[in-house]
Amino acid sequence: MGHPVTLGNDEIAMKVLINQEEIDRGIARLASQLHERYGKEPLTIVAIMTGSLVMLADLIRSLEMPIRISLIRATSYRGGMTSGELTIEDSDMLDIRGRDVLLIDDIFDTGKTLAEVTRRLERQQPRSLRTAVFLNKRGNSVVHQEPDYSVFEIPNEFVVGYGLDYDDLHRNLPYVGVLEEADIAAHRRQFGLSK
Repeated sequence: MGHPVTLGNDEIAMKVLINQEEIDRGIARLASQLHERYGKEPLTIVAIMTGSLVMLADLIRSLEMPIRISLIRATSYRGGMTSGELTIEDSDMLDIRGRDVLLIDDIFDTGKTLAEVTRRLERQQPRSLRTAVFLNKRGNSVVHQEPDYSVFEIPNEFVVGYGLDYDDLHRNLPYVGVLEEADIAAHRRQFGLSK
């Protein structure tokens, strides 16, 4: 049975893929892995906006080492479901030279975003650079890189919630839900989208 989600005047029953309790356990598991890796050494977390902000907020509250946070904007989905041209804005990045860095993102789909941002960060010569994603979607990757840490692996479905969006909506859902074709059609009707 799906979880009811309101789209203006429409209501859809969204399939829940990962519930809130499972998310809490997954973030705690990642925090434990990071404590094992870094101990009490300072860590700089670079979060790719906007999708990873919910994960970032939960993760840092579970970590005990000194933390620095930097945000970077990378966008490729523009109001739809398919990946387009990648644009990256990193002008406000902290200096990471000689530091241990963890790059986090919401989802590893084609892998292009994580691979390109990783290349940019490596040019700044951090002491170490590892990657963590909230969701690792199997079957779509077009790069040779794999995340060092994945909180969950998921099938090839279009998902929203816990920071992930469709047309900038649904980021606030406390679970990960699947948008089926009928849900997307209702969304387009409600918000007058052509794609």
